[in-house]
Amino acid sequence: MSTKEVAPPAGSGRMPASERRLLILESAREVFGKRGYYGATTDQIAAAAGVSQPYVVRMFGSKESLFLEVLDDALQTLLEAFRTALAAAEARGASPDERRYAVGAAFIDLATTRGLHTVLLQAFVSGEEPAIGAAARAGFLEIYRFLVHEAGANDDEINRFLGSGMLFGVLLGIRMPDVFGADPDATALMQATFGEKCMLVVDAARS
Repeated sequence: MSTKEVAPPAGSGRMPASERRLLILESAREVFGKRGYYGATTDQIAAAAGVSQPYVVRMFGSKESLFLEVLDDALQTLLEAFRTALAAAEARGASPDERRYAVGAAFIDLATTRGLHTVLLQAFVSGEEPAIGAAARAGFLEIYRFLVHEAGANDDEINRFLGSGMLFGVLLGIRMPDVFGADPDATALMQATFGEKCMLVVDAARS
């Protein structure tokens, strides 16, 4: 179950531990996505989730363990979205190019899942940490294997897809949507990068 499936507690009843765990993961994804592994603290994550810092530590053990779980959840959410988009495209008889376009569109749509793109970027730049580096490499290779073995992408398509994906993460990481509309070059860059989904990305980043 991915963090995007978290539901708020009903009424004034106590939130089940399983839902609280997912809420913490969701909050941690956003905090790690903004501040990185080194800049984020369990205090900040606890505050974002509305729980105590000792509760976060008791549930996840350490900041590293929490980051690794957030990373795994983000990767699984990503791959689930890819497979859903690919299956839908195949079901409607789309061409191979259209199927790969659908996968790329699904990647951009995940901008509405707060922190997902940026937490992946933070993981990729934290590879000096042995456990994080190993998990990030494994996750990146899982994406590569999906593109090759499931989406049927060739080398050029893979290069474009992964390169675009990193660009998406960088633009969100440096908060380029903040100056969309105010800086003409930033606006043009965002439009060139995200195409018809540009406003979806801008609105999601500003929300």
